[in-house]
Amino acid sequence: MKIAPSLLSADFAHLAEEVQDISRGGADLLHLDVMDGHFVPNLTFGAPVIQVLRSTTEIPFDAHLMTYHPEAYFGPLEKAGVAMISFHAEAAVHHDRLIHDIRERGIQAGLALNPGSPLSLVEEVLPILDFVLIMSVNPGFGGQKFISYTLDKIRRLRRLAEEKGNPALQIEVDGGVTSDNAGALAAAGADILVAGSAVFGKKDRAAAIAALRC
Repeated sequence: MKIAPSLLSADFAHLAEEVQDISRGGADLLHLDVMDGHFVPNLTFGAPVIQVLRSTTEIPFDAHLMTYHPEAYFGPLEKAGVAMISFHAEAAVHHDRLIHDIRERGIQAGLALNPGSPLSLVEEVLPILDFVLIMSVNPGFGGQKFISYTLDKIRRLRRLAEEKGNPALQIEVDGGVTSDNAGALAAAGADILVAGSAVFGKKDRAAAIAALRC
């Protein structure tokens, strides 16, 4: 199980220190929620901030685009040194083209799905995806409660990935993840857990990260 603390829950007045703290605490990835104020109602940060943070840690950066026209961000994020990019299936039309664009840059490509979106939106491109990001809250804000039917969705996605010839597909889960539901998520087939307040909301980040591992 990989743990990806979400920068959205960090202290924005001390981002470099926050990133270094979770890096020392054993985080596997840093999850970066890039929001445009249109696909979701919130605004966060973009490639310039990410590029500055890149020099503060060696852990891989996982960029989650909650934006329309995600292709506009690929080049800047590549220059900023991200290792993973996911965009929302609901926000783009040409999924195949965009996935190939990401992978040709040497970056892992993922599709993200809102809680109410069906797996059929990703089914056709599962063979060429590196990961799928399952939202277990409605995107746009941190601190929301985990949506329980996500567990069945993860189980169905794991079976579907095997049927489509991509058993190595990574399943990432984002939203309401805590030490209380981490075990159930792992049992359902999750590979990466994104956690915001469950990590950044704790004084001992190493202990918080360890509590999420299954």
